[in-house]
Amino acid sequence: MAKNTRPRPQKPTAQQTVIIQDISLVSPDRGRKDIQSLKNSVISAESIHFPNRVLLYDLYHDVVSMDGFLGGIIEKRINSVLNKKLKFLDKEGNENKDITKLMRSKSGRALIKKILESIFWGISGVEFKIGDKFCFEEIERKHIKPEKGLIAKNQWSISKDDGFKIDEMPFVWVIGEKKDLGLLLGCSMYAIYKRGNFGDWAQYVEIFGQPVRIMEYDAYDTQTKEELKKILNESGNSLAMMIPKQATFQMLDGKASNGDGKLQGEFKAACNEEMAIKILGNTETTSASKSSGYAQSKEHGEQQDEIIASDLILVENELNSEHFLNILKSYGYDVEGGEFEYELELNLAKLKIKLEIDLKVSEKVPVDDDHWYDNYGIAKPKNYEALKKKMEESKIPFQITEEKQHQKPFEKKLPKEDLADFVSPNFLDKILKSVADFFDHARR
Repeated sequence: MAKNTRPRPQKPTAQQTVIIQDISLVSPDRGRKDIQSLKNSVISAESIHFPNRVLLYDLYHDVVSMDGFLGGIIEKRINSVLNKKLKFLDKEGNENKDITKLMRSKSGRALIKKILESIFWGISGVEFKIGDKFCFEEIERKHIKPEKGLIAKNQWSISKDDGFKIDEMPFVWVIGEKKDLGLLLGCSMYAIYKRGNFGDWAQYVEIFGQPVRIMEYDAYDTQTKEELKKILNESGNSLAMMIPKQATFQMLDGKASNGDGKLQGEFKAACNEEMAIKILGNTETTSASKSSGYAQSKEHGEQQDEIIASDLILVENELNSEHFLNILKSYGYDVEGGEFEYELELNLAKLKIKLEIDLKVSEKVPVDDDHWYDNYGIAKPKNYEALKKKMEESKIPFQITEEKQHQKPFEKKLPKEDLADFVSPNFLDKILKSVADFFDHARR
């Protein structure tokens, strides 16, 4: 494995260069986008010698900002991670509350979002600001040239002389793989098709969503024609036609196969389903199909849980990278030997089934105590050994007491009586005294 030659960040000083100020930013191209535009942008991005993602990222900006469904499912996947509890554990396993609080702050959540956005865009880049307070600025993706390892001053440039080497900038963090173009590549085609479909749908509604007024006139009666034209102009803005009686008129509107515009609606739903599968791995957690039911929705929900778990691992790996930990250290945080870890929420339904299985297994074979702590979210006490010993010592009297409680009455041993007691003077005196008292009460 090649050794990482990137310089280690030191305590930020005011003399260090901030590259974000030297980049010439250009607004995204909001021109018309079609399938040919997508094809050209992919060819440019995948070029071997002169790769450039400018056209592709301009197209991504357009489809994400203009397609409500696509933007919504991306936010859903990101929020599924942002809402999980992230904490930092020091080398002794104790929580460092200062770093945990930092990552739950606005800046920390924004950084996690940038990490997750690299899944959809392919890359993300940030530059941490110089100073005592942890903060950063996003580097425009069009200026990041991952194949060349550069941050270009101009979005179209790929020259080393017109940019900055990523490996030589300790406070610049680029996240993502060099060849990855992101999940948006697979969604862009459906977003473009859906946009065209909406245009056709709107035109269909405009033409056939209201009654059509047709007036006929004699071809040689110009006065009648002018009167009819005046009536049409003054009676509303709905579609109107004037034709001579001698002309043949037919309106082929496609209503035989698409009388209610259902065709456009089904096409839109199909595009949304494809994008949902690409981003979320399922369709039922966002929209319901005709054949959906509880079992199907449950299965799709479990599939999405697996994707969320993968995203959590990605964020943990990026935050625990040597580069980011060094950045935190440069801001004065004690990260030596520690790591970030998500506090996972327990699925009670699955946990109940697992508990039943574990209890059955524990009756047959010994189960390590750590298994219960690790799988059921129970914190292991620091004085575990002492508590374990005390628990084992208390088991013996508890078992004896339990045996007594379950002992049947006839099993209890009664004290043995000596037969000699029945003929002893004391015993006879007691019987005679009782009889005398009884007859004494009767005489009264």
